Amino acid sequence: MNEGILKGQVALVTGAGRGLGRAFAETLARCGADIAVHGMREDGPAEYGEGTTLTATAREIGEAHGVRTCRVLGDLTRGEDVERVVAQSVASLGPIDILVHNAGGDIAAAGGKPDPNDCVFIKEADVRAVVDRNLLSTILLCQRVARDMMERRRGRIVTISSNAAFQGRDTVAIYATAKAAVVHYTRCLAAQLRPFDVTVNTIAPGGTRTGRFLGTRKVDPAKLVTEGTLDRVATVDEVARTVEFFAGPMGAFVTGQVMRIDGGAQLWPA
Repeated sequence: MNEGILKGQVALVTGAGRGLGRAFAETLARCGADIAVHGMREDGPAEYGEGTTLTATAREIGEAHGVRTCRVLGDLTRGEDVERVVAQSVASLGPIDILVHNAGGDIAAAGGKPDPNDCVFIKEADVRAVVDRNLLSTILLCQRVARDMMERRRGRIVTISSNAAFQGRDTVAIYATAKAAVVHYTRCLAAQLRPFDVTVNTIAPGGTRTGRFLGTRKVDPAKLVTEGTLDRVATVDEVARTVEFFAGPMGAFVTGQVMRIDGGAQLWPA
């Protein structure tokens, strides 16, 4: 960890109350960035036992790493919420230098709901929920932040897609479709922002042992080892630390790329 390499910069990390989002925020904070910690619900961190409230999470990150933080709530599928989240972040910390958009996910993961990823029988409401949370939120937030970055002629944008985007599956079909679209949008945005010195890349994790992942499905205990094999579920840190590359000096001339973090579960070209 290169502590201090992002000192003086401001990062907005969405879905940062728990899981990978919090880990991305912690990683950037350790590098010295001030962090706007976004969540959709104030009590979101408590859902899988990874915290209490979003306010407490923001405070804990700031105290642990000696950086400024603020907590921002909003539904990023709504344009008015996107405007408010960005405005509150800027008012509290200053212009956004780094955006890590981690919001999204599979709404059926908690169980007890109809699977929204069936190709044939999925209900319209579930299609819209998965597509809006993953793709629409990415487009709306990246559009808004990119305009400011273009004006300042600097910035880093990192979207979170999934290795599910790169193969046909009989499960997670709609989720995989939405994440594939996030990958393509990321590449197109990268092409558009090249003249403005703004990089745009995506991290595509495989299974990662967040509280939500472990709490919503059966996982083979053999896949939860941390050494001796790459045929396992990733740790949160193994995924989160890649954001340092895209946000830091080593990523200055890297854009439009997909980084799959899955231990080689997929070895074909993106």
